[in-house]
Amino acid sequence: MTDLTQLEQEYKQVQADLKSVGDTLKGYAEKSEKEIKAHQQLSEESKANADTALAKFNELQAKLNDITQKLERPQDNPKESVQSLGQMVVESESFKNANMNASFRGSVRVKAPRSAITTTTTNIVAPDRQAGIIVPPVRRMTIRDLLIPGTTNSNSIEFVRETGFTNNATTVGESMAKPYSDITFELINSPVRTVAHLFKASRQILDDVSGLISYIDGRARNGLQLAEEKQLLFGNGSGSNILGIVPQASSFTPSLSVANATAIDRIRLALLQAVLAEFPSNGIVLNPIDWAGIELTKDNEGRYIIGNPMDGTTPRLWNLPVVETQAMNANHFLVGAFNMAAQIFDRMDMEVLISTENDKDFENNMITIRAEDRLALAVYRPEAFVTGEVTPTA
Repeated sequence: MTDLTQLEQEYKQVQADLKSVGDTLKGYAEKSEKEIKAHQQLSEESKANADTALAKFNELQAKLNDITQKLERPQDNPKESVQSLGQMVVESESFKNANMNASFRGSVRVKAPRSAITTTTTNIVAPDRQAGIIVPPVRRMTIRDLLIPGTTNSNSIEFVRETGFTNNATTVGESMAKPYSDITFELINSPVRTVAHLFKASRQILDDVSGLISYIDGRARNGLQLAEEKQLLFGNGSGSNILGIVPQASSFTPSLSVANATAIDRIRLALLQAVLAEFPSNGIVLNPIDWAGIELTKDNEGRYIIGNPMDGTTPRLWNLPVVETQAMNANHFLVGAFNMAAQIFDRMDMEVLISTENDKDFENNMITIRAEDRLALAVYRPEAFVTGEVTPTA
């Protein structure tokens, strides 16, 4: 058995175990609700069982994250190097069997693994034919990479969220009653949402494999990423929208008062706020404008505080990676334990459909390309995320 096969089997087993523990937690939550209504408190046995299940759930989530990262890690064999979405489409059996060229009629459907959503490649051959279309630069998406990865076969995700914990643990004398700590839960349902778009291309691009690869990578994948990133951050949960992280995050409320606090100070205080919520942050999200402002900060002698303009610097602040994305509103930040407090669930692999029979494609000698994926977001601990203004406004 190869290491990859073994990892895949472990991945499936951990997913099954997570579902089982999740169902158990759901049962405890329902039982706890009944006990509170009947006795105004939880029994010691119920609390102990819930604590054990929660600990197991967190342990399995960490294990799932580790296995997923190993599965999606590029292999050492160059023949198995990661492909871009466009390359996956043109090298798929569906595409090859259709013998697609400018005289092709019909449609072809191709599915790509979820890793294609965030993976890019730098060895794409530039197209020889100039179609008169300037492909926009691909913006690196990183919010998805910060989150716990997952998959689902359902149309919604149900999970138990701990909504409060009052720690009443203390020293107890012999024969004295032990105090109860107060833990409250609620059952959350997060529906799977579809992110999709269509766009046109000239039929002649079917004769240009390199051009088609570049076009799919530049439009299909990037378009989905742009919409997905905005949804993961700011979706309001209504209609077909995901309920994003920022609407659920805690507002920035510093525990310390710092005179003349800078943007760097305020972010450090936000990290402290997350630590006090018992979920230390693993990332910082900023708009590129705000990150540039922080990088340009100088001391009294004109020296840059962060990085060296000659050598560049990996975006980091307070020993944490900085994600700079235009999906984040300017003059706002988000910090949080992305790798523990939230998880993304992919309902299906990314799908690309190429058709010559949509709308007026036959009349206009065009093709239609549709790209879509389906996903849900679970935020297990909203207070693990903190959002606020980089520079306070009046």
